[in-house]
Amino acid sequence: MAVSGRFVALVALGLLPVLLFPGWPTVLAVGAVLLVLLCTDVLLAGTPRQVEVLRAEPANVTLNNMAEAVLTIRNNGNRRLQGTLRDGWQPSAGAQNPVQAIDVPAGESRRLAILLRPVRRGDLKTPHVTFRSFGPLGVAARQRTIGCPGSLRVLPPFHSRRHLPSKLRQLRELDGKAAVQIRGAGTEFDSLRDYVRGDDVRSIDWRATARRSAVVVRTWRPERDRRVVMVLDTSRTSAGRIGDETRLDTGMEAALLLGVLAERGGDRVDLVAFDRRVRARAGSAGQGNLLGRLVQAMAPLEPELIEMDWPALPAQVRAVSPHRSLVVLLTTLDGGAPEEGLLPAAERLASQHSVVVAAVRDPQLGTMLRERDDATGVYRAAAAERALLQRAAVTAELRRRGVEVVDAEPHQLPPRLADMYIKLKAAGRL
Repeated sequence: MAVSGRFVALVALGLLPVLLFPGWPTVLAVGAVLLVLLCTDVLLAGTPRQVEVLRAEPANVTLNNMAEAVLTIRNNGNRRLQGTLRDGWQPSAGAQNPVQAIDVPAGESRRLAILLRPVRRGDLKTPHVTFRSFGPLGVAARQRTIGCPGSLRVLPPFHSRRHLPSKLRQLRELDGKAAVQIRGAGTEFDSLRDYVRGDDVRSIDWRATARRSAVVVRTWRPERDRRVVMVLDTSRTSAGRIGDETRLDTGMEAALLLGVLAERGGDRVDLVAFDRRVRARAGSAGQGNLLGRLVQAMAPLEPELIEMDWPALPAQVRAVSPHRSLVVLLTTLDGGAPEEGLLPAAERLASQHSVVVAAVRDPQLGTMLRERDDATGVYRAAAAERALLQRAAVTAELRRRGVEVVDAEPHQLPPRLADMYIKLKAAGRL
């Protein structure tokens, strides 16, 4: 049972005769009147036990967009159901109207729409709905909570989509550049030409030689359509917030842009979210479009407060692609001892694959570096300088071991990583 503001007002009004005619008889009389009104209203209220609720699951929605959760309320009782309904969405679902007035005659149904504007990515849930059925006086209500679970999957927003047209234009321009057509060592057939002294005899095409009555050799070029394996770090370092989002969210934006770009470039794309075990996996070999599979796989990911299992990473990549591939590690250059984790793992991967490490850099470091107006600012600038020098040292060591590095601020990381992919593809290094 629940009471309304009207009942509180009646109690306040009942204080007036108590003050004018103090004494126990007055108090008992006022209390009895209030109790009768309360019980009468509860008895005349429609029973929420005869209410049936059906929920229509809302469709997937991207972050900060609107969704609609629809509830159908059927009154199976013999009294009119008047009162309020509250849908129990978690706060991050951003329910605009979770509490609504209801008026359902006996034997009829009503449809309610709850507007949602989620502020957090992932699977958002509601376990139940709560009814309050008021009587004709509106002073008291019967209350009941009914289990009616629902969920809404909030997908990554993919803000970096705006860079896709320009990157695709650059990718198409590669077809007309000589850098892509370099002949030499490789595994993709390019053309036939006459044999000259010094050519490898293993490249002679004997069938073409027989047809032309002259020795003909095959020429090769590096493969252009290769495999791209993106490894998204979901360990504790991915929980660090830079601006309005975590490192994990920034890594997702970069992975989405690179994945769609590589698929349009004819490459096979795979995503693995990993810390100590695989949290999600998606690739272009499945059914449907790649972008849909990537956002569905990324949506429920959350940073795990555990250390990254770097020694196990090469085996995870090998399980996805045993052949030479472009491996992109979306991780961080700080937050641990890189000489014990990132550097050995990247070096092992670089012995078989082309490896790119993509890391997001906090723009606050640059701000701290410039602000030296007082003693506090000088100390902060020194700390920022030290952090940047450490990142530069790790970057130099990775490059010495044959690993490419993209270290950029959140809004710059997706396009910079896409540029690195285009550069490697143009050079035939995938």
